[in-house]
Formats: sequence, structure tokens, C-alpha cells
Amino acid sequence: MDPGENRPSLSRMCRNIVPLNNFEPAATDDECHDAALQFVRKIAGTTKPSKANQAVFDRAVADIAQATRHLIDGLVTTAPPKKRDEEAAKRQARSADRYEALRAYQQRKRAAGVARAAS
Repeated sequence: MDPGENRPSLSRMCRNIVPLNNFEPAATDDECHDAALQFVRKIAGTTKPSKANQAVFDRAVADIAQATRHLIDGLVTTAPPKKRDEEAAKRQARSADRYEALRAYQQRKRAAGVARAAS
């Protein structure tokens, strides 16, 4: 990445991968695996690899899940632990906002197309 380029941020992260740090109780191995699976799917560009690629796909998920577990276990923070239900509610609210914005955009686009067709 060039020094002048914008770095990825959490706001532009894949929406299916959720932050796992600083929860009480701590993130489970299943959550680490699910995040790794979503990451590998995103990178590979497929949700289901071919038979020829299944082994390498599965190995990547296992490796990334293990790295995720080590990362989560090693991170230190002074912030109070987050509550899962509150974080889930925030994600749902952001999702609703995104879908509402998309719906409004599509409605304006249709209206503009109708207006052009009428003139």
C-alpha cells in the first residue's frame, strides 16, 4: 500500500466479521473459527471451494482461526469489557441504517428514471 493511500478501517471491514476483542466472556474458539471462515471466503472469493481446493481452504481456515485465537488471547486493554448483546444491537442498528439508505437511494433512482422517461 502506498503511503498516501487510505488504510482500511473497521468501518469498511467485511460486515460478517465481527470484532472479538474485549468481551466478557472471552471470544470462543467457535467465534474465532467463524471469523476465520468468513475471512477465507472473502479472500478466496467463494463460499464453497471446489473439491480440488477444499483441503487448502480448510487448512487456511484452521491456520487463521489459530492465529485469531493467539491474537485475541494476547491483546491487552484497559477498557471495560463489552457486552455481547449491546454490540449485537449496535450492529443491527447499523445494518438497518444501511438498508434504509439503500432503499432510499433506489427509490430516488427509480423516480429519476421515471422523470426522464416522461420528458
